[in-house]
Amino acid sequence: MRDYKPTQAKPQPRARWLLWFITGLGLPLITVALMLPDSDAPPPLQAPTAAPVMTAPAPEKVAAAETPPDAAEQPQALVASTEIPPYVAAPEAEPEGTRQVLTVGRGDSLDRLFKRNQFSAAELALIMREDEARKHLRLIRPGDQITVWHDNGRIRTLRRELDYARSLQVTATDKGFSAEIIEHRIVRRQIEARGRIGSSLFLAAAEAGVSDRTIMNLAGIFAWDIDFVLDIRRGDEFHVIVEELWRNGERVAEGNILAAQFVNQGQVFQAIRYEDPEGRASYFSPDGRNMRKAFLRAPLSFSRISSNFNPNRRHPVLNTIRAHKGVDYAAPSGTPVKAAGDGKIIFRGVKGGYGNTVILQHGGNITTLYAHLKSFNRKLRNGSRVRQGDTIAYVGQSGLATGPHLHYEYRRNGVHMNPRTVKLPDAAPINADYRAEFMRVAEPLLEQLKKADPMLPGVTTAAAGHDGEDADARAN
Repeated sequence: MRDYKPTQAKPQPRARWLLWFITGLGLPLITVALMLPDSDAPPPLQAPTAAPVMTAPAPEKVAAAETPPDAAEQPQALVASTEIPPYVAAPEAEPEGTRQVLTVGRGDSLDRLFKRNQFSAAELALIMREDEARKHLRLIRPGDQITVWHDNGRIRTLRRELDYARSLQVTATDKGFSAEIIEHRIVRRQIEARGRIGSSLFLAAAEAGVSDRTIMNLAGIFAWDIDFVLDIRRGDEFHVIVEELWRNGERVAEGNILAAQFVNQGQVFQAIRYEDPEGRASYFSPDGRNMRKAFLRAPLSFSRISSNFNPNRRHPVLNTIRAHKGVDYAAPSGTPVKAAGDGKIIFRGVKGGYGNTVILQHGGNITTLYAHLKSFNRKLRNGSRVRQGDTIAYVGQSGLATGPHLHYEYRRNGVHMNPRTVKLPDAAPINADYRAEFMRVAEPLLEQLKKADPMLPGVTTAAAGHDGEDADARAN
């Protein structure tokens, strides 16, 4: 691992040819950038995939009229199928007229598209007077499709899909055209998938019919307890209950993971998705603890901050301007240093000017670094798991330090953040006011997980990795 305080390279003289090279390269790039669509363009519609779909009972919230006639006969076990089964949403009414699909080609504009398909430019001008039409039609990309219903070339209805749930619809009127956003009726259903890891998690997911998106979401749910790079073993198992979105009898999108279970080296981790009445969704363990863990703002009891986060600080030993990408906490030598959050030790040793150093890997691609230590906790090694508040080392002044203190850094996705001001993950347990509702949602999902995954001898349940502890106490 590279040093967290890299030295800056000396500036190199610029040759004249570099200026000409940049000018010659920049002009075409600027031209291309001006031609690209802005962020207001509608998201592309996710086309239905032919990936294996797992049959499962429909959710209770779907009305009886929305249940296919053979729903009661569908098997409870997971059965891979290459066909998308018929489902309940009634087909939307087809507009009157002859249906024609206009496909945008390379270099096309709406004018060219209309002209090539022998539609009136005057009608296009009237359509583009409408605010909604202008907003969602002014930018088109190759491959986009616009569906038109017409009578002998005279447009009666024009429709463009914005996403799986919304469409722009332009309708001919006596005075010209009117445009509106149509909200489609989306039906949600549950599917289940299970897999056992052989050579890799992604191969096991593919064999189970699970998309890469879902397996990445699964890893994100349990990332606070399982290192999906180093902890995964052959024979580990996963079981997910996922929501699918259907429209007009077609699967249009993959929704959220509603419940998940991961068996890692004999420990069973479970998570349930719950959205509170205020619309905030999160994943909780069966006993209501948040799957995300909070961090301590300060990893030790200190008397004062001796050096704050400062990108332009002058180094007290080297006497040069070197970014201080952490916070220094002055404390007597030998003061215990605590883990700021649950994690895993990925480095424990001497690291250049840091001296004795410990680096912890946390979930959410977060790392914390503790430097200038006097000594380490002898019970811990590289790879050891620690919990928030565990003593990992003791304050010292090893490395380039002028006095006893702890240097503490917080990184997210490799970027240094100010530990004192960065927004820390919320790890509050389920609100007491919502606990009863959460249990009502969780019980049938947990029952589904239990039916498909009966406990094997020797397998222990790890509720988010903290057996036997009080949830409220950990949240404080």
